[in-house]
Amino acid sequence: MARQELARFLRQRREDLRPADVDLPAGGRRRTPGLRREEVAGQAHMSVDYYTRLEQARGPHPSPRILDALTRALRLSPAERTHLFRLAGASPTPPAGPVRQVRPYVANLLRRIPEAAAVVTDVTYDVIAFNPLADALLGNLTEEPNLARRRFLHLGYESSSAEEFGYIAVARLRAAADRYPRDEPLARLLAELGTGSSEFTEIWNTNPVRAPGHRTKTISHPQLGPLRLNCDVLTVPDDDQQVVFLTADPGTPTAHALRHLVATG
Repeated sequence: MARQELARFLRQRREDLRPADVDLPAGGRRRTPGLRREEVAGQAHMSVDYYTRLEQARGPHPSPRILDALTRALRLSPAERTHLFRLAGASPTPPAGPVRQVRPYVANLLRRIPEAAAVVTDVTYDVIAFNPLADALLGNLTEEPNLARRRFLHLGYESSSAEEFGYIAVARLRAAADRYPRDEPLARLLAELGTGSSEFTEIWNTNPVRAPGHRTKTISHPQLGPLRLNCDVLTVPDDDQQVVFLTADPGTPTAHALRHLVATG
């Protein structure tokens, strides 16, 4: 185990974080940048003494369970997690589950584009962040935030690209099942879709391969009627997430309808 390198890596990642990044109060003025050791230890559910010894290159050989706890506490990306395991002399195990928290800079991005409906989805198609226009356009994302459930269990608005999105969604969910075989929420979602939708099962059995990109779709909004939208997807590789933007061509009836939703939302 590379004790010195491991200690340095943990200190650097701790100093890179701010309390708000891990949903902690700032707690007044801080003498050093980043989180305190006791805050990281609390996030990782381990003793402060144990974590301190790791940072001082005096700690024991950490187990995969400890390394996964540190991954969550320090909000490490998949690449950083792999590096942490290697520094500890351990083989990276499959991640317990996907990242289900959105990074602050990604959430801020949604607020900077007021005329675009924007959502962030994790690998299970749960919407983990959205702006007001997206909620008004797609319909109460708080009550039903999962886009795959909306699509295959017919819980959302009709769309002209529903068939194409079905293949894209299944391809992403199959890949997620391979990457996160121990994730219980993902397993429950796949079981629910497999039981509730014969179409989902049929597409799953074809083992589709699809990539997100620029597409156009028409959504049938219950108040505004058909809306022709551009759909663009940006990936957040560090967290295995996607940011989806829905926009209208300037000067079109759909653009006017979106502005109406912004004004009345």
